[in-house]
Amino acid sequence: MTNSCPPPPQPSPYQSLSLHLKQLHLSHMLVHWETLEAQAMQESWSYAQFLLALCELEAQRRWSARLQRALSQAQLPNAKTLSNFDFSWCPKFNPAPLMQLADDSTWLTRAENLLLFGSSGVGKTHLAAGVARRMVEFGKRVKFCSAIALVQHLQHSKLQLQLQSTLKKLDRFDLLVLDDLGYVKKSEAETSVLFELIAHRYERKSLLITANQPFSQWDAIFSDSMMTVAAVDRLVHHALIVEIQADSYRKQAAVAKSVDSNKPAANPQ
Repeated sequence: MTNSCPPPPQPSPYQSLSLHLKQLHLSHMLVHWETLEAQAMQESWSYAQFLLALCELEAQRRWSARLQRALSQAQLPNAKTLSNFDFSWCPKFNPAPLMQLADDSTWLTRAENLLLFGSSGVGKTHLAAGVARRMVEFGKRVKFCSAIALVQHLQHSKLQLQLQSTLKKLDRFDLLVLDDLGYVKKSEAETSVLFELIAHRYERKSLLITANQPFSQWDAIFSDSMMTVAAVDRLVHHALIVEIQADSYRKQAAVAKSVDSNKPAANPQ
């Protein structure tokens, strides 16, 4: 008589489900499905409701992870969003056109530009970072950098005969933010690569530029007046131009702090 071995025990549906979720790299579902199942049974969810809740958890986790990767790549200034910008201290500024732009990413598809003007300390960088973050949240690729740092990088690439290659690499960003354009030195070496960047992205990819000087003073940036005219012409052709007229926020904060510190202490009762 032949002895037959009993068949190996089959994994339970719970074990099989966990295994499949792991193999499919659905990590958030793997962690939360049992807790969600208990809630579904308690609240008498349908199968579709349970599956939808699981998928929404996984989709939210992936969106959050993608957002964090995109923000890290964008290198935006920390904690500068449109929601925490204090518009009350610049009452002459109408934020409606800017907010409308921030709520719709199609201007990037059309390769349009955003130009923010204002004196130092009025919040141009904050607003630029806030708009850029919104574009990242829409799934667009963004790069934030100081104008000086980018120009120096382009200069180095030109010396290495790699400028066109570098410009093409920047094409992968839907939005390129150049902060504080006015600090670029008026030299042929610097302004020529800046002009080449502007010309290269014209009607192809979007630029967001902040600057202290209005266009009438851009001869202080570009070494050649014809280059100034050509650069401005390309930038404004498809652009929203925003001017902020207000006192420096940092100056106002310092004055307020000084006033508070000079107030006499209240007499104890």
